Amino acid sequence: MRNTERTRRRGTELEASIMDAAYEELAEVGYQRLTMEGVAARAHTGKQVLYRRWRNRAELVIAAIRHRTGSITDEVPDTGDLRADVLEVLRRMARRQRDLGPETIHGLMADAPDLSPEFLSPMNGVMTTILEQAAKRGEVDLAALPRRVITVPTDLLRHEMLLTRHPVAAETLTSIVDDVFLSLVRP
Repeated sequence: MRNTERTRRRGTELEASIMDAAYEELAEVGYQRLTMEGVAARAHTGKQVLYRRWRNRAELVIAAIRHRTGSITDEVPDTGDLRADVLEVLRRMARRQRDLGPETIHGLMADAPDLSPEFLSPMNGVMTTILEQAAKRGEVDLAALPRRVITVPTDLLRHEMLLTRHPVAAETLTSIVDDVFLSLVRP
């Protein structure tokens, strides 16, 4: 009788193996053709193991991307200037779009309604932190801002990404910040 206890992967080892498999599957077949079954086969596990951790492929792919490349929200910019901080966040998002490609970004956005709030909220937290930092410096009155305004820059960038198959131009990022966002948040 074979002892399966020694070869059975669990916890972080199993999760890392699954996320590596998901990232490799994404690179090989693309987002549209990526399936939970394909990832499970590549990770040498059952798809039920995946569904215990992630509700759907979008959550799995986001987790795999964050595992492999880090999260763009890991470090909140704090340059001492609201404009520079928001531009840095948008640049990170645009870089991620360029690195992953439009097919993956469009697929994830299409599947966004199926994502749990924990997968959608990190950028909201980053923008809130940036505005809190700016409020401490006297650049904005955070209490006077409508909640919707906080996410305007990231929402507009997502809209740009959804409408194009090309990388978002630096001029577009600057326009989002200078022409729209700053006029909404500065007195």
